[in-house]
Amino acid sequence: MQCETIISNTTIRRLGQSDLPDIIDHFLRLDPETRRLRFGVALKDCALRRYAERVVGMDAVVYGAFAGDTLRGVAELRGFLGHWPPTAEAALSVEREWQNAGIGDALFSRLLAAAQNRSIRTLHMVCLRENARMQHLARKHRAVLQFSYGDVEATLGTPWPTLLSLTEEILGETRRFARSVLHLPS
Repeated sequence: MQCETIISNTTIRRLGQSDLPDIIDHFLRLDPETRRLRFGVALKDCALRRYAERVVGMDAVVYGAFAGDTLRGVAELRGFLGHWPPTAEAALSVEREWQNAGIGDALFSRLLAAAQNRSIRTLHMVCLRENARMQHLARKHRAVLQFSYGDVEATLGTPWPTLLSLTEEILGETRRFARSVLHLPS
């Protein structure tokens, strides 16, 4: 499948507690190398299940990329409550077969908008040195990268919320709700 076809047939929406089975299934479908690059270590299935059960919470905004009814990518914005000025950490995972199609970029753009709308001033991402895809994504969005022994930390600032950014997030969630209630296609 070509990249344009993949991204045009992918729906990105906010995830909630009811999506927990899909989140668990997504993490379990990650191949060993993608797991290691996402989590920094090779996690076993039981550890992934425990992690997935804590993904959606009060201190997180989580988006998913769905191809049909199957969750293929997850983006997390975490840790923004209790900090002043607000800061957060971003993390992404996309299943190997769905990488290099723009899904990570689309998910990251949604995270940036969510951070902006929550007045998060600084966004951090940490990845392994060999995770070239995450580094490319961070650079694409003008992050500053700092290299240490085994990790790379990407830091970027976000603009203040605007009426347009708030409207886009609200309308995205409203369209998703209307489609689900009316059983309309994405």
